[in-house]
Amino acid sequence: MSHHFDTPTAREDPRLNLCDFYLFAGSTPGTTAMAMTVNPAADAQTTAPFREEAIYAFRFATDGDGRDEVAFKVRFSDSTGPQPSSAADGGQLLEVRRAVALPDGPDGELLMHGRTDEIGVGEYGIRVFAGVVGDAFTGDATALEAFKAAAAQGRYRRQEFTHRVNFFGDRMVAAIVLEVPNTLIANISRVHSWATVTLYGHAPMQQVARWGLPLLTHLFLEGDLRERFNRTRPGDDDALLRSAIAATTAKYAAMAETTTDPAAYGHRVADLFGGLTLPYELGTVASFDYTGFNGRALHDNVMDVMLSLLTNSPLGIGVAPDRGRYTTTFPYLRPAGVG
Repeated sequence: MSHHFDTPTAREDPRLNLCDFYLFAGSTPGTTAMAMTVNPAADAQTTAPFREEAIYAFRFATDGDGRDEVAFKVRFSDSTGPQPSSAADGGQLLEVRRAVALPDGPDGELLMHGRTDEIGVGEYGIRVFAGVVGDAFTGDATALEAFKAAAAQGRYRRQEFTHRVNFFGDRMVAAIVLEVPNTLIANISRVHSWATVTLYGHAPMQQVARWGLPLLTHLFLEGDLRERFNRTRPGDDDALLRSAIAATTAKYAAMAETTTDPAAYGHRVADLFGGLTLPYELGTVASFDYTGFNGRALHDNVMDVMLSLLTNSPLGIGVAPDRGRYTTTFPYLRPAGVG
């Protein structure tokens, strides 16, 4: 679930639905791996899981200002352009660009051309894979919705999470995985990162999806704030979004009766979330857990972490991520049909 179908735009076109984002040290020394998943409607028969008019971008703030100084952009060819949108034997053509001075729009240094369902190697030794994979996210979506529905009526029902069911156990998504040398990201160790999906083509450029922290929109933001978050940059609506996060957290902590000052606890959680981006020390072991956020590994149980922060209690779903869904070597996520 992390962001599965959380906005009207995502429901209209699943290819624009940004589901999850992972960031961790690559298996090649001195590299960082980044992966985003989109299109929760994809399956093993989906031949064109990515939108031709979309820019799928991994963004990095490197100087602490919350603005991206470096972006890695992946696009898939438009069937009306000079190249066909699919190769002769199936799949979509793709290109990867790195933008420094031009983080918006489609421009940037061309790093490689490739094709979906293949591992490609480009400039500076970067590696890319794009295609349908098993969804590595673990969560009990049915229990979460029941838990939230009860909370909306003022009832705290932690027992909704006793079923121990991974709703995503047999699901697939489309993934874009990049592995790049750390030197292409920053000359400092600590960065803040997020992923976006932007429409660019026949209409004015419009960001339609944004991912910073897991389950942020599903647990901590409500109503129109979800769409506002998806359409803005880090820093644009910080005050409004942080206020909403603090209020939602205070509400749940009060119902859970886990603190004598729910409002103060809500503000502490909002402060912990910072600029709503994912912090990471390049070259270190990634871990998104109760001790802090440092990137996100594929095995991190983020639903347990975020539920516990929401309620100030050891609340969890009782299901660990399925290690059969990922590997320690590129492309890390298992392509559809690969055991």
